[in-house]
Amino acid sequence: MIITKILTTAALIAIGVLLFELIVFIHEFGHFITAKKFGVQVNEFAIGMGPKLFQFHRGETKYSLRMLPIGGYCALEGENEESDNERAFINKPVWQRMIVIVAGAFNNIVLGLIMMTILTAQSPAFSSTTVSDFAQAAFTSKSGLEVGDKLLNIGGYKINCSRDIQFAVAMLDLKIVDGGDFSIYREDCGYTLLRQYTSLKAEDYTDDELRAITEAFNEGINKINVCASKEEADRITQETLAAVNELSGKDYVPEKQEYMPERKRFRTDVTVLRGGVETTLYDVDFYTYLGEDDQPAVAIDFTVEPVEKTFLTLVSESWNSTFSVVRMIWKSLFGLVTGTYGMNDMAGPVGAASVVTQAAQVGLKTSFLDAVNNILYMMMIITVNLGIVNLLPLPALDGGRFLFMVIEVIMRKPVPQKYEGWVHAAGFILLLGFIAVITMNDIVRLITGTGIGG
Repeated sequence: MIITKILTTAALIAIGVLLFELIVFIHEFGHFITAKKFGVQVNEFAIGMGPKLFQFHRGETKYSLRMLPIGGYCALEGENEESDNERAFINKPVWQRMIVIVAGAFNNIVLGLIMMTILTAQSPAFSSTTVSDFAQAAFTSKSGLEVGDKLLNIGGYKINCSRDIQFAVAMLDLKIVDGGDFSIYREDCGYTLLRQYTSLKAEDYTDDELRAITEAFNEGINKINVCASKEEADRITQETLAAVNELSGKDYVPEKQEYMPERKRFRTDVTVLRGGVETTLYDVDFYTYLGEDDQPAVAIDFTVEPVEKTFLTLVSESWNSTFSVVRMIWKSLFGLVTGTYGMNDMAGPVGAASVVTQAAQVGLKTSFLDAVNNILYMMMIITVNLGIVNLLPLPALDGGRFLFMVIEVIMRKPVPQKYEGWVHAAGFILLLGFIAVITMNDIVRLITGTGIGG
């Protein structure tokens, strides 16, 4: 058993390393193949960093595999210095150089799309953005959402696919709301009935008896969802309690709900398409519960309609899901710039490896395939992340180099190579320092449970 667990873990680690190197290979191959296409001299194509494990030459290019599986590079002639070689990168037309620079990031995003397609293809059906049902005593149903609503926007986040719903809800801010609010009152009435129903489910009833009890409970919940006053909610609650007690042969008396002037809720405005009309629902509550360390957490308490799996819906779902991840990454980067997120919300190589490991362990509880799929999903996020971050207009990144080419187009002459080199060198030093700080934060977080920022 222990040997099997060790071998399984080793296999998952190997799969993770191979997928990470695939991400690096695809990125560098984008630079490589476009450079070759435009006649740029490629001096070396390397996978990995550090000492060489082996190498070989083919034509003018040296191909090498290096010891540390943490990166790679494609060394182009004249990439960082002046060169008299007519095939040097610096001597090629600016539009060709632009394509070579962005090709790596483009490949990463395409790889993310392929990975997402592999994951999506395993689903028997896909999810729409139209509400089909609610969990028992759902908060959202008591604060305005209805079956048949097509979700268009949650808290200012546009909804294009079901994955956007998850992202939008995960980003909701916790609010302190009026404990006497009518939607809160309806939630409390619903949970009064839910406690009664939960106590009865543990009893020994026949299928027919439990079905009748469930129908009476659901009827009461549905009436509470659409009632118009506290008095009406009270009446429906008492009538449902009595009806369920009669069916169950019990005399359930609920505990009196303690009034609290303030409640914590993940509450926001939601825009839906209802009956063909775009409608904004104000102050919709999402299910709020106590998670780890008794901190309020949020969950989705409704289901959405399925979408039949066909080739066209597979393509559409894969594209929309990948675009959703891209949009979420841009949103997160904007949050870092504006201060919405701090250092402890970021992860470097160590943190990413930890998250991938945790995802694999969770998947392994059900099957080896689920563990592999979880790794694949995390790698999909990493490859898309790598592509987007590389396009940021910062020194030492592909986006920074692209920015200098845009300046060249505008000024109609290139920035002197030595000046651009200084900027990228300074940026590279800052980037290494940033990575070092983030990595240290990852290590501290693994040891103490909280990062440097604490």
